[in-house]
Amino acid sequence: MKQGLSLRVSQHLALTPQLQQSIRLLQLSTLELSQEVEQMLDDNPFLEVLEEAAAREEFGLSAADLPARADEGEVEARADTPADAAASADVLAAPDNDTSADGPSDWEGDGSVDFAPDDGEWGGEAPARQRDDDSADAIELARSAPGLTEHLHQQALSLRLEPVDRAALRFLVESLNDDGYLEDSLAELARSLSPQDEAQAEELIHRFTVALGLLQSLEPVGVGARDLAECLRLQLQARLRAADAPADEAQTACLEAALRLCRLPMEMLARRDVRRMVQMAALSEAQVRAALVLIARLEPKPGRRFVNTERQIVVPDVIVAKVGRGASAKLQVRLNTDVMPKLRVHDVYASALRQHKGEGSQALQQRLQEARWFIKNIQQRFDTILRVSNAIVERQKNFFVHGELAMRPLVLREIADELGLHESTISRVTTAKYMATPFGTFELKYFFGSALGTETGGNASSTAVRALIRQFVAAENATKPLSDNQISDMLREQGIECARRTVAKYREALRIAPANLRRAL
Repeated sequence: MKQGLSLRVSQHLALTPQLQQSIRLLQLSTLELSQEVEQMLDDNPFLEVLEEAAAREEFGLSAADLPARADEGEVEARADTPADAAASADVLAAPDNDTSADGPSDWEGDGSVDFAPDDGEWGGEAPARQRDDDSADAIELARSAPGLTEHLHQQALSLRLEPVDRAALRFLVESLNDDGYLEDSLAELARSLSPQDEAQAEELIHRFTVALGLLQSLEPVGVGARDLAECLRLQLQARLRAADAPADEAQTACLEAALRLCRLPMEMLARRDVRRMVQMAALSEAQVRAALVLIARLEPKPGRRFVNTERQIVVPDVIVAKVGRGASAKLQVRLNTDVMPKLRVHDVYASALRQHKGEGSQALQQRLQEARWFIKNIQQRFDTILRVSNAIVERQKNFFVHGELAMRPLVLREIADELGLHESTISRVTTAKYMATPFGTFELKYFFGSALGTETGGNASSTAVRALIRQFVAAENATKPLSDNQISDMLREQGIECARRTVAKYREALRIAPANLRRAL
C-alpha cells in the first residue's frame, strides 16, 4: 500500500448558532413565538420589553437601582448550553457581513460591549391600541362567559343533596368532556377512586348512578349522556314530558316514534334507511320521515355553546386591506403589530457591563451578543413573512377582488424562485401563519393549490374548483341532490376536467355529505 498526499476541495454548509435560531424562529407559530420570547426574557438579563424600558426611564432608575436578573455563575452555566440542532440546512437571508457594530458571527463574544444599531428596540413603532370603554373585547367576553362545568355547578347548588351525593355529582360534572358527554363508565370512574376495595367500588357505583340521574336532569338537556343515542333520547324524553298530550296528540306521537328510532342502531339513522326502519320500528313511512326530521333538529353536542371560544380565535400575522376606491384601489399588505414582540437590549445592564469588566464578564458579553442576535432574528422572521405575503398577494390579486372562485394555481417553487429563497423556507413561512383578508382570515398555505387542466389548455386552481363544488351543492334541489358524477359533468361544462374520484375527494375535504345523506326527507 503506497502512501501519498492529495488535495481535495469540497463545499458544505455550516450552520452557525444564530442561523439555527433564525430557522427555528421562522417555523414557529405566533403562540409558540410568544412563548419563546417569554423564555428568552427569563433567561437573558440583557433583553427587556419596550414597556418596561419606558417605565424605567420615566422613574429615572439607574443600574444600581435594578436587581440583577441573573448572577454570573448562572449565566456562565446557561452560556455553555449548545444550540438546538436545525432540522434541515435551509438558508435564510444571511445577516450582514459587516460585524463592526453587531459583533462577531457567533456568540462567543470579543470583549466589546459597545452599543450596536440593533440594540435599539424593534417593533416599537407600533402605536398603542385605543380601546373604547363602552366596547367589549371579544377575548374578554369569551373569558367572562361561564363554561359548561361552571354552569352545571351553579345549578347543582340549588339542589338539596347530602354531602356524599353532592360530591358524587360534582365528580361526574368534572368528568364530562367539552361536548357534555360522560366518556368513562360509572364502573371505571368508581375503580379510579377505589382500585382495591371492591365493596367501596360497588358503593361508589350506586352513588354515581343516583348522581347521573341528577346530572341528566340539569340544563342543557342531554348533558351526561354516555353516547349519541342516549343524548338524543334524553332530549326527546324532556320534550315528551313538556308536551300537552290532549292538545298535541300529533306531536306526542311524533316524539314517541322518534324515541323508537333512537333505540335502533345509529348507523341506520345515519344512512337514513327508511325502509328498514319502517320494518324494525313497526311504524309507517310517514311516521319515520317525520321522526327523522324531528331528530335532525336535536342538539348532538349539548356542551357546544359552552366551549371556550377564546381557543378558536385566530390572530393574523399579516393584514391585507384595500386602499382607495374604484380603479385606483390598491392592496396594502402590512404586519399585524399586535403579534410583533417589542424588545430591546437593556441599555442600563449593557452600560454597567461596559464600565465594570472583570471576572465572569466574558459570559455576560456572550449573553449580550445573544440578545442582539435574538432581536435581529425576530426582525428577520417578520421581514421574511412580509416578503412572502407580498408575493402571494401580487400573484393572487384576483382573489382579493372576486373571492376564491378567482384563485389561480400556485406552488411553493414560484414564490421561492421569485424571492430567491428555498422551498423549505416558504413552507416554514406559510405554516401556522395567517393572513386577514376582506373575505376572512386564512392560513398562508390556503393560497397555494394544484392545477387542474381545462379544455382551453389552461389551468384552474383546485381551490377555485372546491368553491365551485360548494356553490353547486348549495344551489341543488334538496329532494334530488347532485351526485359526484353529475358534479363532474357540470364542471366539465365549465371547461374544467375533473374526474368523479377527484370530485369525491374535494367534497369530503369540504365536509359535504354524499348525495344520499343530503336528500331531504
